[in-house]
Amino acid sequence: MPASPSTARAINDRLALRLLQQEGPLTAGQLKQLTGLSRPTVADLVERLTASGLITVVGEAGEQRRGPNARLYGIVADRAHLAALDVRTESVSVTVSDLLGRELAGASVPIGGDTGTGPAVEQAVTLVERVAKEAGAERLHTVGIGAPGLIDPDTGELRDSTGLPAWHRRLVAALQERLPRARVIVENETNLAALAEQRDGAARGRDTFVLLWLGHGTGAAVVLDGALRRGASGGTGEIGFLPVPGTGGVPSATDCGGGFHSLAGAAAVTELARAYGLSGEQGGREPAAAELVRRAAEASGEASADEVASERGARAADFLDALADRVALGVASVVAVLDPGCVVLGGEIGQAGGDVLAGRVAERVGRMSPLRTEVRASALGGGAVVRGALLTARERAQDELFAPAGPPTHPTR
Repeated sequence: MPASPSTARAINDRLALRLLQQEGPLTAGQLKQLTGLSRPTVADLVERLTASGLITVVGEAGEQRRGPNARLYGIVADRAHLAALDVRTESVSVTVSDLLGRELAGASVPIGGDTGTGPAVEQAVTLVERVAKEAGAERLHTVGIGAPGLIDPDTGELRDSTGLPAWHRRLVAALQERLPRARVIVENETNLAALAEQRDGAARGRDTFVLLWLGHGTGAAVVLDGALRRGASGGTGEIGFLPVPGTGGVPSATDCGGGFHSLAGAAAVTELARAYGLSGEQGGREPAAAELVRRAAEASGEASADEVASERGARAADFLDALADRVALGVASVVAVLDPGCVVLGGEIGQAGGDVLAGRVAERVGRMSPLRTEVRASALGGGAVVRGALLTARERAQDELFAPAGPPTHPTR
């Protein structure tokens, strides 16, 4: 059946808004060319979207032409402000942006392991409010949260997980209480990192890939045929629990010790580096394990006549070989089950290892599996989580703001 006039208008409006989001400010003539719509139809939608406060004149086209220059229309960026949170075991980072995704302010705070649940939640909520104020946001439209743990596929809520701080779950409810007009959504951190890598990073152009998170803990995000897969209980990618050789034990339902986490988590990587005589400074700008891997990747390729430097480079290369042996066990397991064709080594450690570590892992996986698999280093590292949370918040906000006018709907998580 042909679309009704109101449905056709809604489709045209959303198409124009998406083009303005992706391409930046456009003239009415450019919108006509890109949409294929008639001039009167474009004129009507421009008038409609301007009246609704979604677009405005942001300048003039610099074309050499007779008469006045054509007006450039753009999305009203401050129509909505968004917040993105990266919630870690002992810290939280916040970024606030406008509707176009331009970051306006950001900050992080450490939250010690001995901090009580109430004070930890208050620190995090206060940080969100402070960053929003610094960004000039009177209110937040949507808040996206990336956190470790399982997300219940039925409720969209963070499930109670052994070993994770209790304040993580309390934070979502506290934000909803303090920001009653905002939509608060939460997603697994690794899944958000994968979305960011697909949009802006190492997985750009891929509709099927796996991101293997290598940071404080380990995890995996699975994207198949363009869709993020969460599983029946939200646990797709809990690779830290994968039983692997070399750990001296097996994981349990409540403890991933003895699983892949015991080989490739940050603590295990740091211990492995020490075994090869490598050490790094604590309290730097990146986690200790990532710093060790980054320095090893830099030193492994150095050739020097200096005996000490040559010895250090040899130890670094041996360490990276041993680390690649471990990481390859997780990658090969994922490849055998999913055949994704591409695995991104994500997180701070994956980014720190760069092409040096990715190349070593790819070579080992090539020997272990008949399935051709490209292994890439993360382009975004630990910053992928907050970037993914921001992208998700923006998509949700735009879905609501760009929707045709109609009966009010209740926001869903």
